[in-house]
Amino acid sequence: MLSTENLTIRFGGHVAVNAVTCSFAPGTLTAIVGPNGAGKTTYFNLISGQLKASAGTVLLAGRDLTGLSASARTRAGLGRAFQLTNLFPNLSVLENVRLAVQAQRAGPHRRGLNLWSVWSDHKALTTTAQEILDIVAMQDKHSTPVASLPHGDQRKLEVALLMALDPQVYMFDEPTAGMSADEAPVILKLIAHLKQDKTKTVLLVEHKMDVVRELADRIIVLHNGSLVADGEPAAVIASPIVQEAYLGIGREAA
Repeated sequence: MLSTENLTIRFGGHVAVNAVTCSFAPGTLTAIVGPNGAGKTTYFNLISGQLKASAGTVLLAGRDLTGLSASARTRAGLGRAFQLTNLFPNLSVLENVRLAVQAQRAGPHRRGLNLWSVWSDHKALTTTAQEILDIVAMQDKHSTPVASLPHGDQRKLEVALLMALDPQVYMFDEPTAGMSADEAPVILKLIAHLKQDKTKTVLLVEHKMDVVRELADRIIVLHNGSLVADGEPAAVIASPIVQEAYLGIGREAA
């Protein structure tokens, strides 16, 4: 589904991501881990288009996305939650999700809006949006303006908007960051729900090893911008190179 080939970015003389070649198959959740400064989020930014690669390629279902903008990659099927936060902060939760459903149904090649078709399909769009909000347990927030949502509900709305766009690849960068102990399990349950769809690929940058153990089918480890380990979670976590490079997580997990 998704692959990177020799993906590299340099900032002056510093190589932040160093020739990373990796493939991600449908039906799997891959956790990307590594110590602070390892290049995890930078690698994510290269995949989703927030950063321009110095070298290498990003392929989605065989299509080269390397020269595309972040928004074009989203239309192509790469969905990253933070790109969608507070899409319209002064509109309601339901209106935000309905607009995302509308954007997905319009397709990547449609330009402008046909007002007649928008109104004629309004009921169907609203029904789909309500179903998505039910899945993310926001049934009681339909009329709430997005700007007034607490942090935990904003994170849930990110997942709802991502689901509305129906991407081929879901990308989450530390999805529980800043959430309370009560809020975090809700997001993790939503991600677990998404990974049940075996046609989708899920990528997760995460430093909490309890989260990684719970969700991941596979772990890849970045260290100093290079891919140093790749495999089944238990084997990767136990490997000497991960123990050496990622001791901070070992202490946290303990």
